[in-house]
Amino acid sequence: MDLKHKELTDGILKTFYEVYNELGYGFLEKVYQNSMYIELKNKGYQVEAQNKIKVYYKGTEVGEYYADLIVENLVILELKAVDYIVKDFENQILNYLRSSDCEVGLLLNFGKKPEFRRKIFENNRK
Repeated sequence: MDLKHKELTDGILKTFYEVYNELGYGFLEKVYQNSMYIELKNKGYQVEAQNKIKVYYKGTEVGEYYADLIVENLVILELKAVDYIVKDFENQILNYLRSSDCEVGLLLNFGKKPEFRRKIFENNRK
């Protein structure tokens, strides 16, 4: 199976595990976000933090949200620091993808055990 932006997401996931191995479990999400930002930047990736994405309903702006990190304008990262990933978090990242030009999202959880989910929502479905 050919994964969209595979090389980029592989690099992001490698970075996720490096940060997790360095910091471990128990910090606030912001600590992990800042660490991921620094590490991804150090590896030469273009990274934006807390980038505003507007949500529209039938052409009218109805809200906004802030993506934790967006890498290379291609992949949205949603970071969590909870015991385990729940379905609501997966739905959240799908909504982020639906509202943006990004097609790939990674939900990264710095929980008791590191875990991630990879989500796709292609632009031709938006």
